[in-house]
Formats: sequence, C-alpha cells, structure tokens
Amino acid sequence: MSDVDTLLLDLETHLATSVSEESIARARRNFSYLGHAKVPFLVPDSVKKAIAAEVNELLEVGSVRREVSFKETDFSPRRMRNVRRKEIAEFGTVIPEIYKSAKLLQGLAQVAGEPVHPCPYEPEQYVITCLEKDGDTHGWHWDDYSFAVVWVIETPPIADGGFVQCVPGTTWNKSDPQINRTLVKHPIYSVELFPGDLYLMRTDTTLHRVYPVANGTRKIINMGYASTQNLTMELSHETMDGLWAEPETVEVS
Repeated sequence: MSDVDTLLLDLETHLATSVSEESIARARRNFSYLGHAKVPFLVPDSVKKAIAAEVNELLEVGSVRREVSFKETDFSPRRMRNVRRKEIAEFGTVIPEIYKSAKLLQGLAQVAGEPVHPCPYEPEQYVITCLEKDGDTHGWHWDDYSFAVVWVIETPPIADGGFVQCVPGTTWNKSDPQINRTLVKHPIYSVELFPGDLYLMRTDTTLHRVYPVANGTRKIINMGYASTQNLTMELSHETMDGLWAEPETVEVS
C-alpha cells in the first residue's frame, strides 16, 4: 500500500468512526446561517500533516508572486505568492488524491446540506496561497463556484491580521459589483483561525476576504467544489483566469 493509499484509508476510517452527528449538525447550522463553518473534525491529523508538508514543498519549488486587481471585484487587491492547480497536479501526490476523495465529498455534503462535486473547471480545483509581506491580502471577492474548503497551514496571531472576513447572503454582479455598498448593508463576520483548521465556505453567495497581514505568514490551500446547480450553469472565469495566469502575463490592473 502506498503512502497516499494509507492516507486515504486514514481519512475514510476517521470519517466513518470519529465524526459525531453533533459536530456535523453544529457545522451545518453555522454554514447555513453564516455562509461558513469550521470543519477540522472531518480530517485526521495524519492527512493534515501530509497536506501541510506538500504545501510547504510546493511553495518552495513552484510559487509565483502576484499583485493584481480586477474590475469585477471593484479592484480589491490580491497580493500573494501562489502555486496553481497545474503545478500542484504535476508535482504533488497527496493533494490531488485527497481533493477527489469520495468520502471527503460525502462529509462536506453533510455540512453543506446538498451534494458537493469536484469543480468542472480545473484551474479552480485547488490552489496554494502564501501571504508573507506587510499588506499582503486576498481582497474582497466572491468565487465562481459554490464551495471552497480552506486548509490552514500557517497563520499569524490575530493581532497581525490574516484572519477571514465574510458577508453571507450576498450576490455577485460582475458588471457592477458594488462591494462597499454590500459591506454597509450587511453584517461582516470575522473568523480567527489556527494551523490545522479547515473551513467550508459558500463562496458564490458569501463575499469574503483575508484581512491584510502585518507580520508573519499565512499559508493555505484552497480546494474549490461545485454544487449540482453549478454543473449546468454557464460560468465565466475572468478573475480566476487573471489571478492564476501564466507568470509572464500577470499584470497589475
């Protein structure tokens, strides 16, 4: 049995034996009301450690610095280093297999209250990001697809930023995003996170951002998933295509 097969078995066993109905119910309530829920209980430590090790390795060999903004999100800033899905799939082993685990998808569906599918648009399936310079941020935005699972590898203390803020129950008009109008009309929820945390977010109806870091480093891997409805929708990918473009084509708007 390979190391990855062992990890998949660990994940399957953990989901079958160590996840309580109470934990699922609590996370499902939070997800329904807040547009996000912490779900670290879905994954055993062995899988978290393996994902973290691969994230750190890939950041060393395949990352690109990006500083961009997009009119579709009112020019909110993106300042970060990242590794795209293309490089993760080519050089990673653990992340691609965990991403498509049927048992993990079932666990996520229990929290979401509906089926969760691998994203049909491959560039949005998984991406690693690293915020490490003063002011680095993943600014206010929505995602094209319904769900994201974020694995927190490293994050600064709350006083130094790097926490998540979100505005659930909102919609994205790409031609007229009006992010500031959305922020004053709806409550903003802030989420403190720690290494080893995972959270599930309803990313197409939850405006969200990472608060700028002032010190330290925030490393995560984002795994994007689709709802059943997404599978029959025609979606455009302006911001994602721009954010994860080939390095020589990255420009600051």
